[in-house]
Amino acid sequence: MSGSAGQTSALAASTHASAQVVVFGIPNCDTIKKARGWLMLNGVPHYFHDFKKQGLPLANVRRWIETTGYDKLLNRRGPTWRNLGPSVQASVVDAASAIAVMQAHSSVVKRPVVQWPGGQVTVGFDAEIWKGLI
Repeated sequence: MSGSAGQTSALAASTHASAQVVVFGIPNCDTIKKARGWLMLNGVPHYFHDFKKQGLPLANVRRWIETTGYDKLLNRRGPTWRNLGPSVQASVVDAASAIAVMQAHSSVVKRPVVQWPGGQVTVGFDAEIWKGLI
């Protein structure tokens, strides 16, 4: 996403990140539903950033890749990846090319991506890891 809307989304996500848990994903994803349900059951307030409506903030993606690596962030097992053409799949050879594909196809990002108040970033839902972060 580019322009002021993308900057606004990144700013909103950044502002919320400093105050609370920020969950990034798409609302109809089963893993997102499970993760958000777990957060609610454990009394963890969070802000949900919808990739589809609010875009995928480039600054966040870069930070996530620095923290987790692009291979962990890129979901090569999901239907979005499988539906990409072989040439697009083969084009992902480094962080920059992974970012380009993620920006063009936000559903290829493994979900949820969670930014924790302490600055940690997790990819995917893991209740045991999350218990140590709340």
